[in-house]
Order: sequence, then C-alpha cells, then structure tokens
Amino acid sequence: MNLIILKTSDFTGNKIVRLHGRRFNHLCTVNKAKKGHEFSCGLLNDKIGTGVITKISDNFLEMEVCLENTPPTPLPLTLVLSLPRPKMLKRIIENITSLGVKKIYLINSWRVEKSYWQSPLLDKENLEKQMILGLEQSCDTMLPKIYQKRFFTRFVKAELPLIAKDSMCITAHPKALKKCPLHLNTKTTLVIGPEGGLIDKEVDTLENIGFSSFHIGQRILRVETAVTYLIARLFT
Repeated sequence: MNLIILKTSDFTGNKIVRLHGRRFNHLCTVNKAKKGHEFSCGLLNDKIGTGVITKISDNFLEMEVCLENTPPTPLPLTLVLSLPRPKMLKRIIENITSLGVKKIYLINSWRVEKSYWQSPLLDKENLEKQMILGLEQSCDTMLPKIYQKRFFTRFVKAELPLIAKDSMCITAHPKALKKCPLHLNTKTTLVIGPEGGLIDKEVDTLENIGFSSFHIGQRILRVETAVTYLIARLFT
C-alpha cells in the first residue's frame, strides 16, 4: 500500500480521518504504524498529500491529513476489452488502474463465455475494490470508469465510432500483418480480444469503422500479459 485511499466517510472533522478494517490492519501489521508516523494519503477522486497519526487504539487509528497535490496524469487511452475469465479480470483491473487507464469498456465477443457475465466481480462494489488496489499501488486517486457492453456489433457500430473519435484506433490481433507501433503517447483507443482472439468477422467490423489491426510478435500471450505489454509499448 503505497498510498492510503481515503473516502469522505472517513472524515470525522475538517482534517481528521479515522481508519479501521483492512487499512488499519495493514498499517499496524505491515507498516508498524505508531503515533506521529507520517504516511502518503489521497482522497478518492481528489487530492493527494500526507497524514500524521494522532491516535491509535486496538481497532482504529486517527490521522490529521493535508491534501494539496494533484494525482498523476492519466494515460490518453480508452481500453476496449473482451470480457476475460473473472479470476483474470481481477488482476487486469488492478493492473490497468495502476498504469493510469481511466476509461474501460468490457465487451462481449464470440469467444467470451456467457457465464462470465454472471460473475459477481462485475458488480460495481467489487470492481471498485480491485481499482482501489491499483490506485494504492500507483499513488493515484482517480477511479477509472468501467462500462459493460453485452452486444458486440451494436456497440462497435453505434457507440465506438464516437468514443474513438480523433484517436489512434488499434485492434490487437495475432493474425495482423503489421506490428504494433511504439511510443505513441497520444490519444488512443485500443481493442483487445479474449483468449483465442477476435474472430475474423469481428476484426472486419472494427476495420470498417477505422480500426487498424496490429500484432505484437510471434509469441501468443495471455490476455492479462498482452494488456500490460501493449499499454507499456504504446505509452513509454
């Protein structure tokens, strides 16, 4: 936990917060927190700063906080991701949050198992838990926005053109003839398929609205590895 994420409900006064549960346990057991110790803090979707412990009891601690700094600049990336297996999705959401992705579309595609959409992980509360882990890791406070789209063709034809307007439009596809560019560092919309990739018809549908297909080399990577690799390739 490199940053303690605070919520407005933690405040008991103008600059005083009270922490219990997971954050309290982590600070006491991992950081060996004592009265007077200072830690990096940030208010969810707001400023970053520091907090000094003013009180510790058996089940909570209080801190006086000063939050004056802005969070890191987000990546200019919109990620469109075919819904992966729930266990994999947990790791992906945490990782891409820590990398600074702020707009994520989880979509259906032909190779996505229908049962994945029934996972409780897709509940707003559970997604937020994974995002907060990513924010804590990367010293950020701004939650990504996650949208769920169950109908591939309707989404790609009716919504994606507006979402991707004025951006570099990329489909990651292992059968593509061109290799993915490096160091774009510009507004980008990136589509990544499921395990096994998008089917040809889906790739064609994307190409028809202006998406270019690129591969990342001879090796076929798992989705969670490919997502991180592609983001690092495009934005370093």
